Amino acid sequence: MAVFALIVGVFAATGAYKVLSFEALLENFNALQTFIAQNLGLSVGIFGLVYVVAVALSFPAAWVLTIAGGIFFGWWIAGFVTILSATVGASILFWIASTSLGEHLRESAGPFVQKLRKGMQDDAVNYMFFLRLVPAFPFTLVNIVPAILGVPFGIFFWTTLVGIAPGTFAYAYAGEGIRSLVEAQSVAFTDCTQAASDNCGVSLSPGDLVTTELIIAFSALGLISLLPIVIKRLRANNATS
Repeated sequence: MAVFALIVGVFAATGAYKVLSFEALLENFNALQTFIAQNLGLSVGIFGLVYVVAVALSFPAAWVLTIAGGIFFGWWIAGFVTILSATVGASILFWIASTSLGEHLRESAGPFVQKLRKGMQDDAVNYMFFLRLVPAFPFTLVNIVPAILGVPFGIFFWTTLVGIAPGTFAYAYAGEGIRSLVEAQSVAFTDCTQAASDNCGVSLSPGDLVTTELIIAFSALGLISLLPIVIKRLRANNATS
């Protein structure tokens, strides 16, 4: 656990995580495009490995990789590789939180958290789908909290694999859709930097792809996943009344 924390600290302090930024993507677009065209299989493998590491180390820009994958590999290759890689990375983080850290937090938790833990264990599948589908919850947090609350690893793994699929394919598809726009931005950015201008910037960001409609759609899916829990509670209340 200490080694993991040290690695995360080094990447945060040195700013190494910035290699996953949208600016870095534009700066290296042509070189990446050429390498991928000549080494498709290797490139897909590297992409998957980088995604595992990004999720396991809780990089804040890991989701940028999903869009980049759609740009370079197309939505279906990027989607499937991202789902598998993100699930593996999330599982690593889950395992870390399940060790001594998780035990310490569970022992020091108050009555409310203990009650929440029991509810999570009783309806783990529905709660996990809710947490995976609703975009309001940070991906890293959803990888750690279930471990602390005692969700079985098997349930965590397959609900993550299935639950992140809609959002992953949506972002990968969006990435494929803006490929020509990114290519044009890359050319403009390169020309600007070569001209030694002080006003070179990026006018396109991943945040531009996150529409209100997309957030509402995933939130609705998340709420639907809670219906079995609501129905279960209502039936229990009726039975005791």
